[in-house]
Amino acid sequence: MRVISGEFRGRRLAMVPGTTTRPTADKVKESMFNMLGPYFDGGEAVDFYAGTGGLGIEAVSRGMDHAVLVDSAFAAIKTIKANVELTKAPERFTVKKMPVQRALDEFAAEGKQFDLIMMDPPYAKQHALAQLDQIRDAHMLAPGGKIMIETGQDVDYPETIPGYTILREQTYGVAQVIILTGADAK
Repeated sequence: MRVISGEFRGRRLAMVPGTTTRPTADKVKESMFNMLGPYFDGGEAVDFYAGTGGLGIEAVSRGMDHAVLVDSAFAAIKTIKANVELTKAPERFTVKKMPVQRALDEFAAEGKQFDLIMMDPPYAKQHALAQLDQIRDAHMLAPGGKIMIETGQDVDYPETIPGYTILREQTYGVAQVIILTGADAK
């Protein structure tokens, strides 16, 4: 697994030991970011269920100013910190060891907004739709911002998601990726 493009291109990222974390394959990650832009002109990103931190690191590598990397597993946090060190720009990342729900509650209470929200939850425990409601209700997505979610194919997204516009949906093997923006932006 490596950083695909941008400032940190080619850096090999460490994997979380064991089988509890499912990293996004390089080919899927490249396609996901191509759907998003593929480059950014600054902004704040958050990588929920960060695992290795690969999505957040890729976002910063492609032009985001800063990324918050959230995971609750000790092994994942240890791996994320090691991978952030590989960038030689640790000041561009904030690592938070906490459950995603607690991070969502904290960000909502702070009135925090993000230009890019990435979610890659464990396929067996997906709460993406409920979390999208919370993100919408807390105005966590900055105007013009995007949300990228990778889930298993067993998640049935409705044709319309209240408060959002679906920009793109794509299937990759057992995974599906959906890109959203706020309903008031296109």
